[in-house]
Amino acid sequence: MVKFRHQIIPLASESVAYPPVDCLKSDDLVNYQQAVARMEQRIGEISANDAADLIWLLQHPPLYTAGTSANSNDLLTPERFPVFATGRGGQYTYHGPGQRIAYIMLDLKRRTPDVRLFVALLEEVLIRTLSAFDVIGERREDRVGVWVRRPDKGGDVEDKIAAIGIRVRKWVTFHGLSLNVNPDLEHFDGIVACGVKGHGITSLHDLGKMVSMEDVDDVLLRKFTAVFGSKINPV
Repeated sequence: MVKFRHQIIPLASESVAYPPVDCLKSDDLVNYQQAVARMEQRIGEISANDAADLIWLLQHPPLYTAGTSANSNDLLTPERFPVFATGRGGQYTYHGPGQRIAYIMLDLKRRTPDVRLFVALLEEVLIRTLSAFDVIGERREDRVGVWVRRPDKGGDVEDKIAAIGIRVRKWVTFHGLSLNVNPDLEHFDGIVACGVKGHGITSLHDLGKMVSMEDVDDVLLRKFTAVFGSKINPV
């Protein structure tokens, strides 16, 4: 039985002045360890009120990451790609070209200091982004991420299209979300993605939505603004 997670999510109010958010976009593939070091630097600056909140849009070369709940048995082919232990929540994930990663660094003290709400808002951003491309994304009670039904594969088949893994330090968030635009889906075969068995992985292109990364970025940022109520400042 599919377990839906129904939530009433308090979205940003137009009457509240939320802080603006810088947006950085990297065109080249970004080394994972360098990305983590850059996030660490930025969240320190945010925490000290020396920098604005930041969304960083990027892609990584092919790699696997192990979250704080990762089970070593879920790493099926450890020799396939580099594997990085990371402080974010969750289990094993794949990152690679064709996947839009958004590292989101927000000071929740400037907003609502509620981690569950923050995750729910990220899910809402993803669901609204998918909807703009005529894809129905859904939450599940017993599975993290955003899921799509695949009646073309069978009545109860569902595939994961987006993942969320965050860390919070002194109420400043980092890491974030990943949305599969057009990655090599075979690269996910080396792990049990997020520890979830019995379900697959999909992407916008796999679903027949031949959109570009630029198309996705435009919608993703607009939906972020609608959900979080912050002006986006390109940097």
